[in-house]
Amino acid sequence: MKLRSSSVRHLQRICTPAGPKLSPSKTRYWTTEPCRRGQHVQRTKRNYATVSAADLQFGQPVHETHPHLLKAGEVTPGITAEEYANRRAKLAARLPDNGIAILASSDLKYRSGAVFYEFHQEPNFLYLTGFNEPEAVAVIQKVESSNDYVFHLFLRPKDAKAEQWDGARSGEQAALDVFNADESGDINNLHKLLPPLISAASEVYTDIAKCSGFGLFFRDQDAPPNDFQKMIKDSKVKALKPLMHEIRVIKSEAEITNMRMAGKISGRAFTDAMRRQWTKEKDLGAFLDYEFKTGGCEATAYIPVIAGGRNALSIHYVRNNDVLQDNDFVLVDAGGEYGGYIADITRTWPVSGKFTDPQKDLYEAILRVQRTSISLCRESANMTLDKIHQVTEHGLKDALKQLGFNMSGNALDILFPHHVGHYIGLDVHDCSGYPRSTYLRAGHCVTVEPGIYVPDDDRWPEPFRGMGIRIEDSVCVQDDAPLILTTEAVKEVVDIEALRD
Repeated sequence: MKLRSSSVRHLQRICTPAGPKLSPSKTRYWTTEPCRRGQHVQRTKRNYATVSAADLQFGQPVHETHPHLLKAGEVTPGITAEEYANRRAKLAARLPDNGIAILASSDLKYRSGAVFYEFHQEPNFLYLTGFNEPEAVAVIQKVESSNDYVFHLFLRPKDAKAEQWDGARSGEQAALDVFNADESGDINNLHKLLPPLISAASEVYTDIAKCSGFGLFFRDQDAPPNDFQKMIKDSKVKALKPLMHEIRVIKSEAEITNMRMAGKISGRAFTDAMRRQWTKEKDLGAFLDYEFKTGGCEATAYIPVIAGGRNALSIHYVRNNDVLQDNDFVLVDAGGEYGGYIADITRTWPVSGKFTDPQKDLYEAILRVQRTSISLCRESANMTLDKIHQVTEHGLKDALKQLGFNMSGNALDILFPHHVGHYIGLDVHDCSGYPRSTYLRAGHCVTVEPGIYVPDDDRWPEPFRGMGIRIEDSVCVQDDAPLILTTEAVKEVVDIEALRD
């Protein structure tokens, strides 16, 4: 792709091969000409100053301040400025002539008073910008019928008093010089900044105006619309989500590398956990959290399931506050996050470290089915997640019959109540709503997670009652073979038992 002048400016600054090489320890701030609506942004090289970026403070790590976390050229771990520019270009190419896309960052959510939850950026916003602060809006503005676009980033300005309390902000100049925006502005002036862009747009693609869940139930239906809804009421508005799904669902090599790193770190943590004897679910969960983060992940990917014994019969058991019994299984569904990308792993193993005969029989039956299902995660197999689910159901049904289960009626719906897989990436359930009926292509990343959950009642063979077993790996679809991203988490019976020898 031929990058725009602003992209080249930024990519040169961070020492990519194109153009003159600038010192990686320096940030060059450039003056800008104001953007006239419908015209390409032009910048001149007048009156710039060279400032040591290492002496500045930003709202997130950059290479100059955190070279141990980011390489030269990266905006977020593993993802370069060029890749972010390419992503915006892909979105712009899908917009109509003079169309715009408007995205908002996540809000900071408060637990009580001034006590806030850990911030997690809105995935589509992060995917296009690499910007990881709250209170920001991005606008991708397609320039007429060309393949060019203008990237506007409106964000919190630098504020010494606020930053004393809440930490550094990147500010408007960094929007241009670090995040490669064409135009930046103070988010507090959004009521002035957005209307000209909206009024000039042929169509507006956004998901901001929607209200869902309990918010829709409790919202005062007689209340006037909010400011943004007023701004777009006379515009042709379309959902942005379908366009973003098309762009996000096929992963780049850099994204796959990040997910492989998350899988490697997380998988090793699982294996280390299996080596030890645990007596409490919460202690096992704390160990995994520690291992994920000290191993190199920046966070846990989701609230883990640490389910001993019959607790595993609840698919999303997350209380994690029970005692573990030696004669039970423990089912652990957890993963770490690296560079914003997640690993999703489930392993089930005996608390004692040694399988009983019934535990081994049921476990190996599920594992055989999982191997078959994973083998179908290749483009050449011409499969969808729904088709793989059907193959998984048939495999589990046959395996359970051989173990003495009566599989008539709704038996499989009770024993295997969830789908075998979902898409993964920046989210645990990535591109939520993207059809599982889509044929898998190279670059799709999915989970494969067959499970059997046997209720404690007379309908089922007595040796297996109360067992909950799930085996899950994160997998990247390739042309002729699957790439298992989480292979470091052992799952063969002989390997699990050998960890305690």
